[in-house]
Amino acid sequence: MAVPPPAASLADLLRAEGLTVVETPGWETHNRNHRGPWGPVHGVMIHHTVTSGTARTVQICRDGYPGLPGPLCHGVIAKSGAIHLVGYGRTNHAGLGDDDVHQAVIAEKELPPDNESNTDGNRYFYGFECENLGDGEDPWPMAQLDAIERASAALCRYHGWGPGSVIGHLEWQPGKIDPRGFSMDSMRDRIGDRLDDQGELPPTKPPADPKPPAKPKPPAKPRPPFPGRAAFGPGKNNVHIKRLGEQLVRKGHGRHYRVGPSRTWGEADRRNVESFQRAHPQLRGDADGYPGPLTWHLLHS
Repeated sequence: MAVPPPAASLADLLRAEGLTVVETPGWETHNRNHRGPWGPVHGVMIHHTVTSGTARTVQICRDGYPGLPGPLCHGVIAKSGAIHLVGYGRTNHAGLGDDDVHQAVIAEKELPPDNESNTDGNRYFYGFECENLGDGEDPWPMAQLDAIERASAALCRYHGWGPGSVIGHLEWQPGKIDPRGFSMDSMRDRIGDRLDDQGELPPTKPPADPKPPAKPKPPAKPRPPFPGRAAFGPGKNNVHIKRLGEQLVRKGHGRHYRVGPSRTWGEADRRNVESFQRAHPQLRGDADGYPGPLTWHLLHS
């Protein structure tokens, strides 16, 4: 069962993928959960807003409008590429869609035509609304397309999904046309490439120092990309396991090693990862001893 991460972890996951995240006040508890369940989650759905202006768009997506109360999504992807988080939990973004499409998303198979509206998409999908008029002429800046790719990949990486778990609203509900202006096949290709490349991020720049340092500072080391959940677990042997162990030792969570970290996964690795997870509130709900992208991000922060 795909359980959503804690709300606070979502912002960390998106930032770990190299995104600029803006948290609107109270987004973590702003939802429609009183109208029905949210989860298990099975995919990510992309929309366009038919609005212009980031501030106005964010307000509409947070508050909704007569006949459709907010939040209308989990995050608004602005033309600048920034993601404004407006809600977490059940949101009014997907509506009723096709059960055959739903099953295809779960299986990550080719999508059938959406010709029915019989399944509650608000329960099963994350939703990102993208600032665009949706008239086929309003441009999609590269920064915005990059943010759609990264946000989708961040959630796919967390849940162990492939790009087939990302769909457009037009593929879910008959009569919908969003997102209009790029194809979802091309976006899934981009997401697949990012997942294959393990989401390598640019080096983090050191903070500006108002006073020139007396001695030159060494450049900040880039955070190593998360190698994927499949790199860890019983029977696994690779350099990522050793690097994980070395970082656990640096963070003070290596007490279960008798000799030291090695390339071979063992129970000591799992217990040390669990110890690290339990020491961080945003990881306690998933403290199973197996590193995911958020654990990896915090270990290298």
